Amino acid sequence: MSVELKIPEIGESIAEVVIGEWLKAEGDHVERDEDVVVVESDKATVQIPAPDSGQLVKILKRSGETAAVGEAIGRLEAEESKTSESTGAPPKQNDASASEAADKGQTDAEEENDDRETEGIERAAPATARKESKDKDTDTETESTEWKKREMPDADEEKEENKVAVEGEADERRDMAEDKKREDAEKEKDEAKKAGARQPKPIEIEPTEVSLPAQGSSRDEEVIPMSPIRQRIAERLVHAQQTTAFLSTFNEIDMSAVKAIRQKYQDEFQKRHAIKLGLMPFFVKASIEALKLIPQVNAEIRGTNIAYRNYYDIGVAVGGGKGLVVPVLCNADRISFAEVERAIQEFARKAERNQLKPDDLDGGTFTISNGGIYGSLLSTPIINAPQSGILGMHAIQERAVVRDGQVVIRPMMYVALTYDHRIVDGREAVTFLKRIKECVEAPSRILLEI
Repeated sequence: MSVELKIPEIGESIAEVVIGEWLKAEGDHVERDEDVVVVESDKATVQIPAPDSGQLVKILKRSGETAAVGEAIGRLEAEESKTSESTGAPPKQNDASASEAADKGQTDAEEENDDRETEGIERAAPATARKESKDKDTDTETESTEWKKREMPDADEEKEENKVAVEGEADERRDMAEDKKREDAEKEKDEAKKAGARQPKPIEIEPTEVSLPAQGSSRDEEVIPMSPIRQRIAERLVHAQQTTAFLSTFNEIDMSAVKAIRQKYQDEFQKRHAIKLGLMPFFVKASIEALKLIPQVNAEIRGTNIAYRNYYDIGVAVGGGKGLVVPVLCNADRISFAEVERAIQEFARKAERNQLKPDDLDGGTFTISNGGIYGSLLSTPIINAPQSGILGMHAIQERAVVRDGQVVIRPMMYVALTYDHRIVDGREAVTFLKRIKECVEAPSRILLEI
């Protein structure tokens, strides 16, 4: 039985996808629920499993082609149909029918041999006649050729005489031209000698070697189509720059307290939760405290209205195989440090393997982007519209700072807040960053809410 492999419903507002990598080739055997092909949408990458066990007999959509939701992209031959066909045997003939067929076949063979012998005898006589006629024509043609040779004059001798005469005239003209050429050359030489005393000797310039590009150097180009996710990223970023009045403000944070907490409790934290304590939970919790203080950063513009949210869905930008994606920590104010760290690491793993689902990317009221893991010292992140703000984290560097009138070395990080100036004023933006700075430099403020 033939079974079609169709594009399933991937997510809301997704009507078509691009076929990615086929994990199975035509003719391969697949098990039920085994991943067969990877498809990409503008939100996520999804692997489609086989609806039944069997053989992949036909691929209808190749990698790079577009397919609509519900469209068949391949065809499977289920194992049940294949088994029934292989076990089906042809019907047996009874002995009488088999004997009759054998006798009939022998009689037909004898009649065919008789016909071939008769046909051979009939063809023999015409062949002999054709041979005799051909020999006779050959003799007649030979006699005609000899007669023509005797009657026609010898053209070769006349042709040779004309050739000698023409060559003689050509040699004479060539000799005359060479004599004139020699005379002209001697005349020019004499004139040059006479003028040599009056003219300066020309300056000889040695040729310089010019360095040219190596012939074997490659200047090839590779043009590939943008993936749906990359197209979506480009579209959203350009839209954000064109539709928002974005502005960035900066501050710096002393990471000494966070560094001390991680060193002191890392082993115990990892033993209890089976995961390392990173920096991101501190900034997620600090951002929530700042959003509570400055609700404009957690709001969005809807036409001529402002929608203030009383929930905190924090998007965390992570780099994946297809580009930068922003999975969302829903209700981040209700989850613990360990749950934040575990969720972020799971998002990073899925992004690297292109396994993020549309539900992982939906929503978000505020975004945090950590460019510091790539070594960025300072940047101005772009707002993830329709949000009104994004926090940029950067690399930690030991720098000289003043504490209590003394110059000391501290691990410092620059942070940046890009915000929509239509809804967030400069005062609110500076206050927002200052609150994050206070909570990260003194994490106990998060617990005490002060």
